[in-house]
Amino acid sequence: MATVELDVVEEFKQGVQALRDGYPQKAVVHLRTAFESKKHNPFYLSFLGLAIARAERKWEQAAELCEIAVQLRRNESQFHLNLAEVYASAGRREKALDTLDAALALFGDDERLKRARSRVEKRRSPLLPFLTRDHFLNRTFGKLRHRRLTRLGKENTQDENPSHQPKSRKVSRS
Repeated sequence: MATVELDVVEEFKQGVQALRDGYPQKAVVHLRTAFESKKHNPFYLSFLGLAIARAERKWEQAAELCEIAVQLRRNESQFHLNLAEVYASAGRREKALDTLDAALALFGDDERLKRARSRVEKRRSPLLPFLTRDHFLNRTFGKLRHRRLTRLGKENTQDENPSHQPKSRKVSRS
């Protein structure tokens, strides 16, 4: 019995490694084998869902597996990441952002969750559309734009403070 248990764990490990290496079809085979032996293991559910999303693009099935894993073990941040990736891959960006926001509320400042959220967020278009997004001019101007918009955002929050409101001027007509 212990040998079977080790074989299942090894199948799972090989499946996760195949996902990391960019071979989702291979991962599905390993993860499905692990899942078939223990259908209620949240790790097997979550990673099988992710592999199915990447390999077969069966979004509903993949999301369902990942959702069940999150329900079974809410305190595992990786399950939230897998679910968000499935939603994002399926084009359900808002659902992915909601999932990541809920996970950030649950886990606090988890760097992996923050990175995943920034990847899912909609990006602004390049300032110089005739150049590629990763051209150094687009990257430099994009950073400047981001800093300026961030600074403007901070100034706008100061403007909401009544003590900083400019006095209205009356215009007299002659």
